[in-house]
Parts: sequence; structure tokens; C-alpha cells
Amino acid sequence: MTAPSRAARAHSFNAAAAQYAANRPSYPPALFDALEDLADRPLAGARVADIGAGTGIATTLLKARGAHVLAVEPGAGMADQFRRTLPDVPLLRGDGNALPLATASTDVLTYAQSWHWTDPARSVPEALRVLRPGGALALWWNMDAQDVPWITEQADRIKRFFGTEKATKNGAGGTHIELAFQGAPEVPDHAHRVVRWSRTISVDTHLANIGSHSIFLVGGEERAGAFLAEERDHLLKTFPDGRVEEVYDVLLIVARRR
Repeated sequence: MTAPSRAARAHSFNAAAAQYAANRPSYPPALFDALEDLADRPLAGARVADIGAGTGIATTLLKARGAHVLAVEPGAGMADQFRRTLPDVPLLRGDGNALPLATASTDVLTYAQSWHWTDPARSVPEALRVLRPGGALALWWNMDAQDVPWITEQADRIKRFFGTEKATKNGAGGTHIELAFQGAPEVPDHAHRVVRWSRTISVDTHLANIGSHSIFLVGGEERAGAFLAEERDHLLKTFPDGRVEEVYDVLLIVARRR
């Protein structure tokens, strides 16, 4: 079976925007505390652009911290869902490789679960162009906590099902610190933190979360359904009460513009 293209995986979310909005995990308050610490400025009152904003999960939290937020989203389906969720937040269509923003117009740029869909050779210069002097570029990903046995076992089942050691339910890679700025003409000064958190949800919500990831969305409904039906049986053996504790390590990388 031919592996789906990176572009196909990136665009796959548009047909599943409602599922994404309803079932994907959010982010803990400690993440935004860490962002403010590494950026050396509060979010309250800051001009923030949330890039690849999707359905508005991160945008909602940034707004709640008092930031003046606008969003940038390339996908039509995700943008429609965003507008239903946050009708009062400005939303521009575009992506991180060619930001529809003025030079030196923002204090903070955020990429929640979206930086890996960009090309750092283009997205890093664009970020530095748009940020004001002293501004911060913040990238983060909810990553499965691989020291939790049931999560490691599930990841192994996903790899076996899709027939490749590189198969993960997350995006197109690039979430590791050493890969974040690979290919960029200028690597900005940056630091990182890892923030652990968890949420307890139903087995159904967990399966819907898994199913909203690109590797399942591009694989076809029948193929994804077969895996998820079998996965339900595995989960109910581990969680007989039907409640799953998802454990995440949020990797946060913050780069400062000189």
C-alpha cells in the first residue's frame, strides 16, 4: 500500500473538523505558565497570532489568558469549525510558510500541533519577519507519554497495523527538538520545556480522538474502523470501567527574536 502524501495527511482534517473539535485534548495551564516564562513576557495584553489554529483549541486558551489573538488557518473545514466556536476572533486563511501578517506586527506567534506541517526553510524566516524585536515563537505538541505501559502497547499496535515502524497517530514528524528548525537558514535562540498532564475520558472519546489523527483519516473509514473496533477490546481489558486516562508530555519550544 502506497503511503499517503504529506499534503494528503495535512488536508485530511478538513473532513473531520467536528470530530477533531469534540475529541482532541486541550492543554494544561502549566503550559502557558511555561510559555510566559520562556518568552519573558505575560500573554495578557500581548498581540498573539495562532498559526494553524485548527478548530480553535489553543486560540480559546490564549484568549482566556488575556491575549489579543488572531488566528491563521489554511483548511476550509477547520476554518468553518473555528468560526462556529470563536465567532468573535479574527481568522485569516493562510499557513506558516507564507503568513498573511504584516512585518513586525506580533508579540507572540504560536503553533499548537501545527509546526510540523510547515517547511522550516520558509516558516522560520516568516516567523522572524512577523515578530517584533524581542518577540517569541512558541511551538508545542501533545505527545503521548511513552513511559506509560498501555500507551506504549497501543503505539506498537498502531505500528503493526499500518505495517511501518514510522507509523504514529501524530502528524508528519518534526516534533523533536533537533528537527524543529531543520533546514532553516537561521536557527533562532531557543529553549524548551516538557509539561506532563493527563485527562480521564470515556473509551469512546479516546477512540474518536485516535480516529481524528491523519494516519487514520487518510486510511479510509473501513480500514480505520477495523483497527478501532479491535482497539476497543484491548482498552476494555485494561480499563474495564470504560474510563481511560490519557497521559501527555507537552513539548514546548520557545524561540526569541533578537
